[in-house]
Amino acid sequence: MNGEKAHREKTRPVCVGDVIIGGGAEIAVQSMAKAPTTDVLAVLRQCEEVRRAGGDLMRVAVPDEASANALRQIVENSPLPIIADIHFDYRLALKSLDAGVHKLRINPGNIGSPERVREIAHAATARGVPIRIGVNSGSLPKDIAEKLGCTPEAMVAAAARKIEILRDVGFEDIVVSLKSSSPTDTLAANTLFASKFHHPLHIGITEAGFGYQGLIASSVGLALILSAGIGDTMRVSLTDRPSAEVVAAREILRFMGLRRYGARLISCPKCARCEADTFAIARGVWERIRHIEEDISVAVMGCVVNGPGEASHADIGIALGKGYAMLFRKGEKERKIPEQDIIKVLVEEVERMCESSS
Repeated sequence: MNGEKAHREKTRPVCVGDVIIGGGAEIAVQSMAKAPTTDVLAVLRQCEEVRRAGGDLMRVAVPDEASANALRQIVENSPLPIIADIHFDYRLALKSLDAGVHKLRINPGNIGSPERVREIAHAATARGVPIRIGVNSGSLPKDIAEKLGCTPEAMVAAAARKIEILRDVGFEDIVVSLKSSSPTDTLAANTLFASKFHHPLHIGITEAGFGYQGLIASSVGLALILSAGIGDTMRVSLTDRPSAEVVAAREILRFMGLRRYGARLISCPKCARCEADTFAIARGVWERIRHIEEDISVAVMGCVVNGPGEASHADIGIALGKGYAMLFRKGEKERKIPEQDIIKVLVEEVERMCESSS
């Protein structure tokens, strides 16, 4: 474990297929298909990629009737539970339920009148399907936005309004998301909501962006929210492949101490003290161990100043010297490795350690 495990608020559990959200269950990681929903094979390929990356749930947009008609085939062949993302037309939600989706996502600002929401709730109840109320700061109900602005308080007010409509018809299997492109506003909205309700929360930073900006915005926002003990399912929204979102989410959870899995490479940034090609060695080791599923930390450190100490804190690691590396296992020095054999030997030792622990 990489640090103390964050405290988590207890929320009401709901089931999305065979995945439990809330109630203290492990935080579920989800992504969203980037292919048109009508391209069934492309969506299913992305579902499989997400599964292989360690994702738990997959959301698909349902913007029209053709997309709704494609859902049944997707649901029947997906390796993950499917969430239908609905905007504007309540009839698409009803068609999605008929197709067998495992969860609905609706937006309180555009799904229609309270009567339409109640009709969706009745249909979802009959099928045992939960509903996520998705609130985005950029698409709030007009009257709430005029009164409160695009604020955390407005986001919570919008969610509370739709929760009341669902509760009025006895529907309680509710998940809520309150998202902004601002990490601090998202934190404030989720904190305020968690102080008033016990519905499970889907967390994320909406429209986080591309590349390092998206990763940083999501990491900052999600770390703040998770540190507050909030969050039952999450998505890292990136302008990237769905599987990249899942990898980022799992790494955030790992460094927050909320998930343990797979190999982690600890490597130094390199400086003039280093007498070996740390970049090449670290990259070569990582390419050969990144597939490992066992929870193991591997260190590649570059010099005699911090190297021995950091390497000894890992499960297994090396401290580089001139023409050799010192191998450490569980804090104990083992032997020197000639420079030309460093990658090969370290990878073999990692694999051997994983085999002995399985």
